Amino acid sequence: MNTLMNMNPLMGLLDELFNDNSRAFRTMQARAAGRFPPVNVYLDETAAMVDVELPGRTAKDVALALEPQAVVVADKPEVPVDENGKPGEVPTPKWSRRLELPFRVNAEKANAKFTDGILRIVLPKADAPGVRHIAIEG
Repeated sequence: MNTLMNMNPLMGLLDELFNDNSRAFRTMQARAAGRFPPVNVYLDETAAMVDVELPGRTAKDVALALEPQAVVVADKPEVPVDENGKPGEVPTPKWSRRLELPFRVNAEKANAKFTDGILRIVLPKADAPGVRHIAIEG
């Protein structure tokens, strides 16, 4: 009985290791299937630069959405057309990647460029609001 009690923490560690590896293999499988593109993020004092690897795709295949403090890159699925030429229901993207940023983005100065399978997104920091002093009545 004492041996089983000593093995319990070991079993917990093995289970944790298995779950971590399982997650890693699922991520690699998703990446290989094109559902989870690799992303590199570079930060400096003025902006964030995001590189998304999308080999074999073009700018028309990708949707880009900017939020106040995040950017979302997603697959832009084709809208099916019925026999009368009318567009059907828009399918759900096959993949989507949302990146939270540690600062608010200046949406007016943000830009994106697609070159040789790499989508480069430049997200400048928004001007930080200055300190505002409030007068106290009474």
